[in-house]
Amino acid sequence: MGVKLTSASPAGKWLGLVTAVWVQAISGNNYTFSNYSDALKTLMGLTQLQLNSLSVAKDVGKAFGIFAGLASDRLPTPVILLIGSVEGFVGYGVQWLVVSGRIQPLPYWAMCIFLCMGGNSTTWMNTAILVTCIRNFRKNRGPASGILKGYVGLSTAIFTDVCSALFGDDPAKFLMMLTVVPLIVCLAAMFFLREIPPSQTEAEAGEETKFFGIINVIAVIIALYLLAFDVTGAHGRLFSLIFTAILLVLLASPLLIPIYLSVKNFIRSGSEAVDVEQTVTEPLLVAETESEKKVEVVTPAEKRRPVVGEEHTIVEALQTVDFWILFGSFLCGVGTGLAVMNNLGQMGLALGYADVSMFVSLTSIWGFFGRILSGSVSEYFIKRAGTPRPVWNAASQILMAVGYVVMAMAMPGSLYVGSIVVGICYGVRLAVTVPTASELFGLKYYGLIYNILILNLPLGSFLFSGLLAGFLYDAQATSTAGGGNTCIGAHCYRLVFVVMAVVCVIGFALDMLLCVRTKTVYAKIYTSKKSKKSSSNIVQ
Repeated sequence: MGVKLTSASPAGKWLGLVTAVWVQAISGNNYTFSNYSDALKTLMGLTQLQLNSLSVAKDVGKAFGIFAGLASDRLPTPVILLIGSVEGFVGYGVQWLVVSGRIQPLPYWAMCIFLCMGGNSTTWMNTAILVTCIRNFRKNRGPASGILKGYVGLSTAIFTDVCSALFGDDPAKFLMMLTVVPLIVCLAAMFFLREIPPSQTEAEAGEETKFFGIINVIAVIIALYLLAFDVTGAHGRLFSLIFTAILLVLLASPLLIPIYLSVKNFIRSGSEAVDVEQTVTEPLLVAETESEKKVEVVTPAEKRRPVVGEEHTIVEALQTVDFWILFGSFLCGVGTGLAVMNNLGQMGLALGYADVSMFVSLTSIWGFFGRILSGSVSEYFIKRAGTPRPVWNAASQILMAVGYVVMAMAMPGSLYVGSIVVGICYGVRLAVTVPTASELFGLKYYGLIYNILILNLPLGSFLFSGLLAGFLYDAQATSTAGGGNTCIGAHCYRLVFVVMAVVCVIGFALDMLLCVRTKTVYAKIYTSKKSKKSSSNIVQ
């Protein structure tokens, strides 16, 4: 029996994941605003409040991610990827034309629209990737979410370091990369990423865990590689070219997994492989079907409202207290984190740093570690002890509050420490909230639920970056000749950090409340995983 590399084969499934990883590795362009914000501020003669409003417009694009969520249940994954990539090409392309001087700066309202398009483009990419992969790897939601969100975190550092290596921190060249690269990668992913049946046995889930571990190791190597490039200072042209070539090889290395599976399936193809597969899977599939039939028999004719842990429609999810607790705590974490990311450029300049790209990369790289570790660690403790996943969000909120206090003190090196802490905690919030939502409200309408949750990104950006940071900075700033303003000194953002530390403490309280309310859900998940593992061992 010949083995083909179809999207429904094990090798095709992992090839789809690899292309999904590549899309995520270039879809964090929404977090790179600090790399070119100062150029926009200078060209357009903006105040800090006006600049922050531009960054809010970028994040408001995520509010329209609702349309991507609605489309995820109606359109195939390739179409969703195509929409996102074309929209990003237009949105970032116009910004590149302005910053490169090829056209005159557009009116402020027009720039807001194109920044909004750039921000919205990532919601289509992320929705296509997350919905498809969470459904394909539903028995390993934590690791799948962690690795995908982890590469989003790395994408900022990848773009920043590659641009620095090839073009010397030129904001126009940086925007050119944001314009072209996502389009190319998404067009490639369209051919391989499809929704296919998830693993059916504990043996298959265990193999998935092993492969996720391999991808995690590769991702950690990439993160350390990027970090080493950042901390070693300026580099020559030849060294930078070598760095970029090695980085591309590392990004391509997960392809070894589908290649290995293709070879393995080809060697094992034949009657013996078929017999072994039937021996392992048939009893479990029959048992699962019988269980489903029993559920159908006992289900009452009158429809009842689902409890947390069961499939919810979007309306049913919005009617639960738990959804709004999750929504509120998410706002406290990602809203304050976005305020730092959007203002890193001005924060660095206020403290006397001429080059702020280091802080952007640090936030990105440590955000990766937060995402990838929290996904795997939270999954491990669910399987081992039924620990509610939101407990890790609670821990990140307290750590983030400490980070803001350190930044408010403005001691030597505090911006380095703050960038690392905020990156880690922001990454934890994103990676943990994604599988939490699917566990509490189900997968059927997950695309729409996810996009409602990320409304916190534009909302948080508006509240903490546009209003809080913008107004308080301008209150301390002095006017410049070009019509803008500037502020130098630790006082520029001190009150901003204090307020955001208090907000994180509120977020901690909300997360702990959610832990208490959902502990029975995670106890059931733990019991289910344990019983399935025992059944698998008996069959084997």
